[in-house]
Amino acid sequence: MRHPLLLHSVSYAGLWGQAFLPIDLFVAKARALGYGGVMLMAKRPHVSPLDYGADARAALRRQLRDSGLHHNVLAGYCDLTAGLDKREIPHKEIQLSYIRDLCQLAADLEIGIVRLFTGYEYPHASYGEQWNLIVDTLREASAIGGGLGVTLGVQNHHDVAGGFEAMHDLLHAVDSPHCKALFDAWAPALQGANLAEAAALLGNHTVHTTIADYQLRPRYQYQPALIHYEARTPAVVAVPMGEGFIDYAAFLRILESNGFSGSIAYEMCSPLIGGGSMENLDRCAKRFLEWAAALG
Repeated sequence: MRHPLLLHSVSYAGLWGQAFLPIDLFVAKARALGYGGVMLMAKRPHVSPLDYGADARAALRRQLRDSGLHHNVLAGYCDLTAGLDKREIPHKEIQLSYIRDLCQLAADLEIGIVRLFTGYEYPHASYGEQWNLIVDTLREASAIGGGLGVTLGVQNHHDVAGGFEAMHDLLHAVDSPHCKALFDAWAPALQGANLAEAAALLGNHTVHTTIADYQLRPRYQYQPALIHYEARTPAVVAVPMGEGFIDYAAFLRILESNGFSGSIAYEMCSPLIGGGSMENLDRCAKRFLEWAAALG
């Protein structure tokens, strides 16, 4: 595959009962497995701006460069609508301060893309007010990123603009050359949306996409009065690439035909079939590279 292939450090962050690697060992792992870059989790226990002073940034920059990992993304974790129930606290400024720190960290690490989320939808304000807050924040954040030579990539993860049509609207509302999409297939697939239509609409806006494959597990709640079961929202289980229900081959083909030429990251950011041992994580990380190579 001609796209740079990245491994997301969240996969080895010790979350969901999975094995943990500190960031230097993770970078070495990504290189040993054959990846061309990494997606670095910009929070503890990995690359938090709070923990990375000038010396630590220089050391990590050298390691990335010496390892030949030149296609990297810094993954931020924000919620741009947080705190609407407490209006006296400057939550927008707090979010922008974190984003500014992310952009500076990325610039210091010679990373050109910072991943952002939008916001969860809260009952303390109207949808329109929350939408406008996100647009205004992303406009200001884009100016910050642009000034540091960094592109902000909005991932379709949180509630607001979680649908692909709304994500398209959001990017046009922000209207900045420094704000692009990090559009993923798993959200529209789980939402029951038309994956081909989504990829066609967002292809020329997308600079990076993150991949994980899943199977659905039906859930039921027993209703004793009816001596029957009531269906619940299915659970999602992460599986090795090619074993899930998402047609990533078609998604990437349509994304490419509509202008996508960016990087692709693999992540294991939920409970994984086979467990969270280092051996299983490595097996799945290798499987992704094999799957990508088979696509040609």
